[in-house]
Amino acid sequence: MSTKRNATLFALALVLVITSACGAAVTTRATFTPATSVPVTIAPATEAPIYAAPATAAPATAAPELPYAAATQALAAPSLSYNQPQPAPQPAPTMAPAWPSQENQPGAGIPNNNQATYDTFFQNYGVNPRIDTADDALSTFGLDVDTGSYSIMRSYLDQGSLPPEDSVRVEEYVNYFDQGYPYPPEGQAFGIHIDGGPTPFEETRGYQVMRIGIQGYAVSPEERKDVSLTFVIDVSGSMNMDNRLGLVKRSLALLVKQLRPSDRVSIVVFGTKAQVMLEPTAGDRNQKIMQAINRLQPGGVTNAEAGLRLGYQMADEAFIRGGINRVILCSDGVANLGETQAGSIWNEVEDYAGRQITLTTVGFGMGNYNDVLMEQLADKGNGFYTYVDDIQEARRIFIENLTSTLQVIAMNARVQVDFNPAVVARYRLIGFENRAIADQDFRNDNVKAGLVGAGHSVTALYEIRMNPEAEGKIATVHLRWQNPDSLKSIEKDQSFSTDQLATSFNRTDPHFQWSVVVAEYAEVLRNSYWARNISLDSIRAEAQRVGDRLSEDQDVAEFVNLVRQAAQIQYVGE
Repeated sequence: MSTKRNATLFALALVLVITSACGAAVTTRATFTPATSVPVTIAPATEAPIYAAPATAAPATAAPELPYAAATQALAAPSLSYNQPQPAPQPAPTMAPAWPSQENQPGAGIPNNNQATYDTFFQNYGVNPRIDTADDALSTFGLDVDTGSYSIMRSYLDQGSLPPEDSVRVEEYVNYFDQGYPYPPEGQAFGIHIDGGPTPFEETRGYQVMRIGIQGYAVSPEERKDVSLTFVIDVSGSMNMDNRLGLVKRSLALLVKQLRPSDRVSIVVFGTKAQVMLEPTAGDRNQKIMQAINRLQPGGVTNAEAGLRLGYQMADEAFIRGGINRVILCSDGVANLGETQAGSIWNEVEDYAGRQITLTTVGFGMGNYNDVLMEQLADKGNGFYTYVDDIQEARRIFIENLTSTLQVIAMNARVQVDFNPAVVARYRLIGFENRAIADQDFRNDNVKAGLVGAGHSVTALYEIRMNPEAEGKIATVHLRWQNPDSLKSIEKDQSFSTDQLATSFNRTDPHFQWSVVVAEYAEVLRNSYWARNISLDSIRAEAQRVGDRLSEDQDVAEFVNLVRQAAQIQYVGE
């Protein structure tokens, strides 16, 4: 721990010196234009000193085996990026500065509401380094069931552009797909599934991948709790597009058909000011609910603060004791009136979450879109964030996965992986950079973690390097969560050993192979140092091969086409 603490103090001091010298704010702003294709294959970098400040790209020479840092934070401190050409690649991630957590800095990095309208905001959370287990054998993170990053990628490709690097969150790509995990036995909330083996992308350098799957129990539509849904809908001028307010209306029409007489629906809209469009109404009053939805018309500026305040008031009035009480924000996130940063609506969102009124944020539109605000509002509201780019995605969320979307089975869910230094030399968590939790806070329920819905699964991938000839236990996975009704904390653990590793990539489970391919695709799109020599063409070939084994999954078939599309866009731009 002393190694972490000394490195953290040094890194923070270095950040302060650099900030003072530059005399510039971290947050910048850029006008949105359609993205040119972003090169994703970068030259190998030379070795990066453990305590070196970020430097420009190194000469294109073969990279020696890199030093490894005793760190659990991502490489870069949070910074905003936009749909514009990216800076030069950086040296390999080593020791990362310990950036203040979102728990302590809830509004950090979120654009000011008064910034110009046509901006697209994403946040760079860095890339996890490889870590020497002799220095730090514990890896701790909160579970994440968000999928917005994947849908955003699909939206950009449909517009003929690669997604901005900072829009890519690897875990959201992986967790978009069904993993084929069996449901836990009756009476158990979760099952832990662990497997592993070589990969076609790193096996020549002696690395393997360990997949950790957390599968929650399922709840049938008939067994789900009654719901009180309060929709807070952005009807400002920026939503005046068919793929924004028009798509919101079509999406809600799908959801209305799934409601029961014992459910309740309320609608609040906001532009320059907020107003109630539908008082709490029984779920079987379809005609009345649809009339309110069809009356939605765009106009005015975006006062998200007023909309959320009124929405929570309505949700409080329509509260169903023992049921599901959810505020659902539908917006492009571009708030230019009122306050949506720390110290304003944030505290109220957290307070209502503590009173069992949670928040789901659903993003619509692109061009002027605030991914940062939508994701972090959902985190503060103890909910989740998703992005709807077309009616098929709306159908997936509001029909196919409705019970998972609505009914929570675990709060503050987190994982701690305890690696065995005698067997594992180094490891790297692929993704989850903005979900990191301090190792000592694993059992601190005051530190927020993830929320998991009924039937949801969460997958985490670790890149691991074994000690030569080592055999035995690789790691023990500890899962901790709170029961949403009793708030009682529960733990479960499972170990994984070398005799459970597959001997080749082709011998692993097809869903394991698929997760590795999807993660590598995301790594390439975000220009990760650890995928610097991987091409989209090689990923496309693997995706096609594995996809043939999962041919009944339509999401898999779509992904193969998306990889092909991304490779073509990259080729044209080179």
